[in-house]
Amino acid sequence: MSFFPEIGKIQYEGPTSKNPLAYKFYNPDEIVENQRLKDLMRFTVCYWHTFRGTGSDPFGSGTLQRPWDDGSDSVANAVKRVDAAFEFIDKLGCPYYAFHDRDVAPEGDSLAQTNKNLDEVVKALKAAQQRTGIKLLWGTANMFSHPRFMHGAATTCNADVFAFAAAQVKKALEVTLELGGENYVFWGGREGYHNLYNTDMKRELDHLARFMHMAVDYAKKIGFKGQFLFEPKPKEPTKHQYDFDAAACLNFCRANGLMDHVKLNIETNHATLAGHTMMHELEYARIQGALGSIDANTGDLLLGWDTDQFPTDIYLTTQCMLVILEQGGLKPGGVNFDAKVRRESFEPVDLFHAHIGAMDAFARGAKIAAAIRKDGVLKDFVKNRYRSFDSGVGAEIEKGTANFESLEKYVLGKQKLDPNESGRQEYLENIINQYL
Repeated sequence: MSFFPEIGKIQYEGPTSKNPLAYKFYNPDEIVENQRLKDLMRFTVCYWHTFRGTGSDPFGSGTLQRPWDDGSDSVANAVKRVDAAFEFIDKLGCPYYAFHDRDVAPEGDSLAQTNKNLDEVVKALKAAQQRTGIKLLWGTANMFSHPRFMHGAATTCNADVFAFAAAQVKKALEVTLELGGENYVFWGGREGYHNLYNTDMKRELDHLARFMHMAVDYAKKIGFKGQFLFEPKPKEPTKHQYDFDAAACLNFCRANGLMDHVKLNIETNHATLAGHTMMHELEYARIQGALGSIDANTGDLLLGWDTDQFPTDIYLTTQCMLVILEQGGLKPGGVNFDAKVRRESFEPVDLFHAHIGAMDAFARGAKIAAAIRKDGVLKDFVKNRYRSFDSGVGAEIEKGTANFESLEKYVLGKQKLDPNESGRQEYLENIINQYL
């Protein structure tokens, strides 16, 4: 049975095509910096928004038409949803998908029943992967939706909830391994606090670290060699999230001996909510050796929450790809579209339009970024800007052979300091625009 009978496989038709169901810029076999675009981008469809989203919001019920979904939270409906999902992903030509455990299978009345439900759906997922060749980029556990997690999961004040969360991650790791997942994500959806009057911050952070080391130990025990990823996010749903941004996550990892085990999954909308640009968060993670994967979306700057819109801004995707290309790609991570169609875009075909546009935007960004890098205009400018540290006193500073006394002597021996030079910000912004 086909769930999208009127839609064939999406093909690359080039920039002159007027076909809304065709790629204009994403040619999977095109070579960009010695990699096929397919291998460089590692495009990924998220299961939660794409196949579990309803279009509901605080002011109204769901609007999205999903003919394959009978509205029940049954295992049978979950298995049927697998077929629809893989038909969509296959027709789109994406090589990967990603999910939370509760996205793919319903929770039961007990942990044992929940695990049984998950096992049933995993059978269907495994068969679909084998049939289509589509792979799992990452799995994770949803430890934020159920009321038991009102105080957090790893940072909860309730030891029983901590134990349940551990059992849930144990199962999610096993499932991710069984499905050949290349990464495992930790998003601390409710790992934070609203008020310090009722919070022992040190104890909560210590518990979070203990939880992560348990996960590392169990992954080793079962032979899971995938990459662990932290996903930073500020403000929502708790007022003070412990995973606020890349810097906070990496500080936590360093403080708790986790740097060798965890990298970051950076999301655009989360970066915005933290008061950063996506490029800032990507570059900060990259220079720390911790850029693992990205959740590709964007947010509406006029709104103050996580809108998870599909990325279509070429300026944004170019900035992303400048950093990703500098690193040589994201493997074993990828470009996951953690994005949802608007509630007004309620027909199934809108899912195709959204993903096609986003994939084209990133492909175009990759090609533009590659052209900028080939010309060397940014790298040459930056290198020249810091040339005073390449020799003389600057080189001594960087080598660590200078100290306060020697630098005072140097300054006292100069009649005047070397003048500052313009940073040419506007000039460089104009240069970038010439490539768009």
